[in-house]
Amino acid sequence: MSQNHYHVLGIAATATATDVKRAYKRLAVELHPDKHGGSALYEERFKAVAVAYGVLGDPQRRAAYDQQLRQAAQRAAEQQRQQQYRAPTQHVYGVPMPPPAPLRTRRPAGSGERHYRTIPKQRRFTRRDYLLTFGLLAAILAFVLGGKLIMDHVTAVSNYEDGLRAYRRARWSAAHAYFTQALHFKPEFGAALRRRGEIEQLINRDYAAARADYEAALTDAEPAAERAHLLFRVGQCLAGLGEADAAEQSFTVSLALDSTQSTAWLARGEVRLFEQQTFTKAAEDLTTGLRLRTRAGRPLPLKYLTYRGLAYYKMQDLTQARADYRQVLEANPKNGQVHFLLGRLAQQEGNPSAACEFFERAVRLGYAYADEARRQNCP
Repeated sequence: MSQNHYHVLGIAATATATDVKRAYKRLAVELHPDKHGGSALYEERFKAVAVAYGVLGDPQRRAAYDQQLRQAAQRAAEQQRQQQYRAPTQHVYGVPMPPPAPLRTRRPAGSGERHYRTIPKQRRFTRRDYLLTFGLLAAILAFVLGGKLIMDHVTAVSNYEDGLRAYRRARWSAAHAYFTQALHFKPEFGAALRRRGEIEQLINRDYAAARADYEAALTDAEPAAERAHLLFRVGQCLAGLGEADAAEQSFTVSLALDSTQSTAWLARGEVRLFEQQTFTKAAEDLTTGLRLRTRAGRPLPLKYLTYRGLAYYKMQDLTQARADYRQVLEANPKNGQVHFLLGRLAQQEGNPSAACEFFERAVRLGYAYADEARRQNCP
């Protein structure tokens, strides 16, 4: 008997929603492929558990599924009752006895009584017959392949939609399993590749797998804005893998396709600041990204405002650096890191008393690196 979703989770059909969730969590941890060396068997079982929870964890889908189980049980019982029924005229084994063999009334005919006729030779296939046969076979093959492609497409879209619903509910494991199943039926499904890549990058921190999905999605990405966004994601993954030069190149190509991406400007500026240490270019990128966010009416990210101040500091443009640090403090007065950076800036200007005051504030705000600077530079 094939297992249903209750059998997969190892629970009874009367189990509560809490029991379903508890069983899913236990099996998801127990059967995760990473704990079994990437075993294909455990991967399939893990997927089956995810699919079962996707049905039983949703009250509406579970009710529909229970109705299907009850209908299947009724059909099985009806078939069993029909098999047990036996008509009165039937024998024990359910079939009538064969008729008796006819009695032989005379001996077989002799050779003199037999009549022979010439069997005409069968006509050979002509070229036209071969063409018709091959055409028929080709039509059948095309029909079968077309039907398979249509079914694969429908199944892939259905799995993608289920994965998208799980994605919106932050059910990352289930969403990943649905997207993987959709790609099994349609490997070039760009939307599923992009969504699975986002889960790998932002949730699982598997930058290599995310990069592979994004690059596969780039194959069929047509609009320039979509290609630009995918290249931006590839650049983020390369930066996460420590490949700074390749990441900078990917951001550059992305911005050539769509120069309105503030996040791409900021990301390239961060790589140029910390990895390549080209401070002038980093300050230009960060300035462009912050200006685009201001034009769009979006709040300025304090992290990148701090990065730009650091780039100005490295360029010895202390006035611009102080302006950025002050702007960050206006939004977040308890930012210990910025107080520490202002202390370094005061040191650079030859003002040790102000530097010590900023270091002291940073220590009180819990910034650990400021304590060492205070001990080394302050009496």
